[in-house]
Amino acid sequence: MRIAFYAPLKAPDHPTASGDRLIAGLLVRALERAGHEVVLASRLRTFDGTGDRGHQLRLAREAKAQAGELLGRWLGSARAPRCWFTYHLYHKAPDWIGPRVSHRLGIPYLVAEASHAPKQARGPWRHGHRAVEAALARADRVIALNPDDVPGLAQQLGEQAPIVRLAPFVDVCALAPPGARARRRARIARLVGVDSATPLLVCVAMMRRGRKAESFRRLAGALERIAPVPWHLLVVGDGPARVAVEAMFATLRAAGRVTFLGLRSPPLLHGVVSVGDLFVWPALGEPIGMAMLEAQALGVPVIAGDARGVGAVVVHGEGGWLVPEGDEMAFADAVARALADPPALAATGAAARARVLAEHGIDTAARRLDRWIADAVGAFGDD
Repeated sequence: MRIAFYAPLKAPDHPTASGDRLIAGLLVRALERAGHEVVLASRLRTFDGTGDRGHQLRLAREAKAQAGELLGRWLGSARAPRCWFTYHLYHKAPDWIGPRVSHRLGIPYLVAEASHAPKQARGPWRHGHRAVEAALARADRVIALNPDDVPGLAQQLGEQAPIVRLAPFVDVCALAPPGARARRRARIARLVGVDSATPLLVCVAMMRRGRKAESFRRLAGALERIAPVPWHLLVVGDGPARVAVEAMFATLRAAGRVTFLGLRSPPLLHGVVSVGDLFVWPALGEPIGMAMLEAQALGVPVIAGDARGVGAVVVHGEGGWLVPEGDEMAFADAVARALADPPALAATGAAARARVLAEHGIDTAARRLDRWIADAVGAFGDD
């Protein structure tokens, strides 16, 4: 069926790479994999990061105008969507379009990865907070990718809330880098000037201020603690805090222990990650961590901070190891222990890939999404 898709925080074709954009694109592909026609309803980004009430009201007016344009195009049309699907709405990026359009068209309204923060009811984002509450009240399915969101959603919507769980997922086939791993590893080792037998640590993250930058700082601190252990760190990513992030690794860079590779296209990024022995990321405040899920799909185990939704993608002892969030000493010890036992490290990587294939594949997600959509549309009286 025809589905209208909207991501108010970041559209799936937004020019800036991020985990949010990745998940939006994966949801579109999963819906298409299930046989649906997906229409990008709007690219309006409703994000307000500063709590500017005037800006929020302007966005709300623009959203209302876009909703009117969509209704003018779709009301009475055979090409109208039969379902609306919004991905990731919260008080800083609410959906002011989907509830209005789906109500007028008489079609189900589904949301994925919504969060509800009662403390924002009287704060600078109260306008967006009210919009999220209205959208959740209208939703026919609330799909939770992050288990950390479920208690707040259940408290807001009640025991009979239409909340369903969807494990974060990846398109494993799209991750497969070309060529043999040994050749890729040798090429990358030459590029960074190390012996191909040197254990390679990898990390992939955008370099933004706040929790991302603090995660990089904790990573640098942890790795400095185990400088005598042989390893080389490959960092893929870029962003406005890159200069500050690189300065955090000044000591390690001077010792030739880290290489910053900047942004890479998905094929090149996956090629780098796939040759790693261990993916490392402190993950402070990380809502999900799609890069960690992709690493495991490529057979690379993960060491990460046990933050928010990270446990939804990394199972301690199976796909890698979780340490207390923000604990540099525990993180350093976990990395040193993992590198000291290469056979166990390789076995954990293989187990990680097997688990992702079994539990986090796009085909499984497509089947579940298709069932929920069919149920929602059926409840509206469609065949």
